Amino acid sequence: MIAVIDYGMANLRSVERALRAAGGAPCITSDPDVVAEAEKVVLPGVGAFCAAMHNLHQSGLENAVKGAILSGKPFLGICLGLQMLFETSSEMGDAKGLGIFEGRIERFFEHEPAPPGIKVPHIGWNALHQTRASRLFRGIPQETQVYFVHSYFPVPANSGLTTGAASHGQTFCCAVEKDNVAATQFHPEKSGAAGIAILRNFVEWSI
Repeated sequence: MIAVIDYGMANLRSVERALRAAGGAPCITSDPDVVAEAEKVVLPGVGAFCAAMHNLHQSGLENAVKGAILSGKPFLGICLGLQMLFETSSEMGDAKGLGIFEGRIERFFEHEPAPPGIKVPHIGWNALHQTRASRLFRGIPQETQVYFVHSYFPVPANSGLTTGAASHGQTFCCAVEKDNVAATQFHPEKSGAAGIAILRNFVEWSI
């Protein structure tokens, strides 16, 4: 069973449908005990970083997420679910994240003006450039098109954490992986056949 964490800020049904299409058995849950019992865990998310962290903490799911990661079971973060894995986000000041990975979340063109014609948020299809081998991207062709909806992206303290990059007026990290944890800034559940193939790699991921 794959626990899809419901903390009140995610497109849960589309994630659930995509995981089923990939051969998984997802269960949407807000119960920390179900998360603890699951074979794999997915942390999806859309919206504001601060509100998401508040909901995760208030619901008791923050410790469940950390426990799932520490247990070694396969764990997938999607979009805001990726961002919360880092230490801080510049959204609405320096907001504190889960601190699973060292680094911070920054807004596009936070330190300089955006190039002409580049809009924020970044919405639409973009090429995924794989920067190193990844279990999540096994069999996925280089420069595959995937779907993004975001204004912020991760800046890992250790560049070796990055498995994928994309470009939107600037090159940015869009995927990370370490041990049992993988995460994408793009939405696999909205990325067509390529997204299903990525999720299938997660479904088939064994400890």
